[in-house]
Amino acid sequence: MTFKKNTNEKQYKSFTINFGPQHPAAHGVLRLILELQGEKVIAADPHIGLLHRGTEKLIEQKNYIQGLPYFDRLDYVSMMCQEHVYCLAIEKLLNIQIPKRAQYIRVIFSEITRILNHLLAVGCHAMDIGAMTPFMWFFEEREKLIEFYERVCGSRMHAAYFRPGGVAEDIPIGLLDDINIFCQKFLIRLDEAEELLTNNRIWKERVVGIGIVPYKDALDWAFSGVMLRGSGVEWDLRVAFPYEIYNQVKFDIPTGSNGDCWDRYKIRMEEMRQSISIITQCINHINSFLNNGLVNVIQNKGTLTRSTDSKKIMESLINHFKYFSHGFKVPSSETYTAIEAPKGELGVFLVADNTEKPYRCKTKSPGFNHLQALNFLSHNHLLADVVTLIGTIDIVFGEIDR
Repeated sequence: MTFKKNTNEKQYKSFTINFGPQHPAAHGVLRLILELQGEKVIAADPHIGLLHRGTEKLIEQKNYIQGLPYFDRLDYVSMMCQEHVYCLAIEKLLNIQIPKRAQYIRVIFSEITRILNHLLAVGCHAMDIGAMTPFMWFFEEREKLIEFYERVCGSRMHAAYFRPGGVAEDIPIGLLDDINIFCQKFLIRLDEAEELLTNNRIWKERVVGIGIVPYKDALDWAFSGVMLRGSGVEWDLRVAFPYEIYNQVKFDIPTGSNGDCWDRYKIRMEEMRQSISIITQCINHINSFLNNGLVNVIQNKGTLTRSTDSKKIMESLINHFKYFSHGFKVPSSETYTAIEAPKGELGVFLVADNTEKPYRCKTKSPGFNHLQALNFLSHNHLLADVVTLIGTIDIVFGEIDR
């Protein structure tokens, strides 16, 4: 392709380069075909397909319980939030209400997961641009939160803790106290990180005015989450369509005004503060809902008993085995269920056919919508700004190329 400048008939030839998938700022197996004129981006063509695992078809070959761990592997930085939407979809098909205590536990760990996601998003974004210290500080905080994951389910990442009907088991003694202590100290850590970044001249030059998305364009491109709120759209599924106990806690929805990378950075920082507020409110009220220790209405029947009666032990063992191997039947129906995941609207479309396996399972990942707009976002920006734009989108390819 050639470009003519003024009347001198000078011709400038654009050239094409590969950005990724080996690039350290590609955040996964992202391959961009960039068309450049000098250092200016003329076009950006995202290529996916290098990670594809056929997750949705694999889930359709498993029963509802066995399909749960696949969701952990979609957005592998927001594990429990991925499980959350799948469990809500199954519960909607079964028309069951989970115990109140289980709802509180779910919300606590969903917000812990939101903080985990934003710590990595902001930390990696800063590191891609050249700020190393926030990345180290944020990963130290992530390690504390991952320890809470481990204490509640034995796994550091792929938890499989949220289950249809509630959660796998109740939280251990002392965990809520430790989470509360973390909440008190974490706000100080956020302030310290903002002292490094927010008013840093180099950081602001790299993010202010980059990747501007006007209000209307954010809606037209079907953005959600931070990408949508950064453009001034006050939309959060936790408020618009409350699930669990989100209608019983108070929190703000931070929005931007300019719709650039700077606004999206500030929103992620503020959302972590709001998550701390939600967690604290849940901790203050959860002990009012002990439900006699019940945290799962489906699995409870199959829980192994501590009784010395050999007959009861055998019955509970059989129920436990059938629950995990055969699963449970779900009446013929279909549903689309969505939650406000850390990256935006995460949805699951489930079709049940009165068997133990889902007939169809399709996921709607927020990152896919955001990635398709990369050409629109990067047009007329410089090559170095592409790294900033990938960071602000907060891409994880497990959910995009599923």
